Amino acid sequence: MNIDQVAFGQVATTLAKHYDSMYYVDIESDNFIEFFHSQMLSDLKLPEQGTDFFAFLTERAKQIVHPDDLSFVLELINKEKLLKKLSLSRSSLIVCRFILDGKIMHICHICMMCDDNKHILGCIRNIEEEYQEREKQEQLMKSTERLARLDELTGIKNKNAYTEHVSVIDDMIGRGDEIQFGVVMCDINDLKRINDSRGHSFGDEVIQRACRIICGIYKTSTVYRIGGDEFVVILVGEDYETRAQLLERLKEESETNGRLRSGPVIACGMAVYHQGVDMSFNEVFERADGRMYDNKERLKNGPLVKSIKKPEGVNVLIPDERRQILDKLFGALITTAGDGYIFLTDLKYDYSRWSLSLINDFGIKSEYMYHVEKIWQDHIHPDDMDRYLEAVDAVLTGNAVLYSISYRARKADGTYVILKPRGFVLNDQNGHPEYFGGIIIPQ
Repeated sequence: MNIDQVAFGQVATTLAKHYDSMYYVDIESDNFIEFFHSQMLSDLKLPEQGTDFFAFLTERAKQIVHPDDLSFVLELINKEKLLKKLSLSRSSLIVCRFILDGKIMHICHICMMCDDNKHILGCIRNIEEEYQEREKQEQLMKSTERLARLDELTGIKNKNAYTEHVSVIDDMIGRGDEIQFGVVMCDINDLKRINDSRGHSFGDEVIQRACRIICGIYKTSTVYRIGGDEFVVILVGEDYETRAQLLERLKEESETNGRLRSGPVIACGMAVYHQGVDMSFNEVFERADGRMYDNKERLKNGPLVKSIKKPEGVNVLIPDERRQILDKLFGALITTAGDGYIFLTDLKYDYSRWSLSLINDFGIKSEYMYHVEKIWQDHIHPDDMDRYLEAVDAVLTGNAVLYSISYRARKADGTYVILKPRGFVLNDQNGHPEYFGGIIIPQ
């Protein structure tokens, strides 16, 4: 064996590691020889040598190439067209599907013009594994891109998707396209206070419930969560046509939730796009946002709040500034609550605020109450009443800075739970009791 034969053998061995078949064609006579083929192609019973290569290749293609790929493969292996391409680029690449033993396989077929311009070297490689891996990567990319546009908590589209939609609308406005849309801005009232008083898990449930309400009303439009407690609906189709009725329905449901404490209170506002007047999506959004804040203010200071009447026996209603002080002190107490219930009473006005969690668990009508001791005593087990009154009296008369007892109280479902309260008194500058508050821990 001479050195050329050794070198050729090494080249062939190296190529055999990377390809499943390799053949050599004389383009003048169309005679060919096959150097090797892998087990993958053994069922094809390819000849080790033959004549009229292009006729043979065409016939084999009709037998094994996937029907959807056959027409373009036949065009690429046409002798005249293939030789013309090889004269320009020296190589030709075909990626197509074979059907072997009933299974689809992606293959790569490479033809290369040899330096003598009289012969072609052809190689076939199975790329099915590479194709499957690429498919997985593409699916992963699509999944990642999709997830990047979805809100993890609610499953609806997020701010990324919203920003993209706004950009598309702005492009349409800039071109002067005839478009029709509206914007509804929604905001959950008191979510921070809910998170502080009941924890973020409960707050997440409130967000999810609010999302279901909004999506249940606006069925033909996309709803986006663009912030912690903020949702935007871009109105189209039937939702746009019936926008006034749908907005009223959302407001009515929110007010009912606030009045009955049966669900999230959602402030909302709406605006519509005016062709030739609005120069951007943001102009429409700003109007909707402003109307949402007007609605939020009405919900906080309107009939729902004013429905907390002064009970008989209270001489003076608590002023707004005193209520604000109570709220600030209550907020400070929330940070220490943990799993307990917070309560705080302004003793000068006999006006109290209690945790939303306690209100819900014990079926009390409002978190703000006058004469709370009369309301709460109705929930205490009769056998524990004396102990409860003794503890309250001890705190209010200054005999105990932090008086700790336990007693039973009736929940909304009629069952009793053991509570362990820890109370304190804040005195005014004259040393008189001004605020009575604390934490009640369920056992």
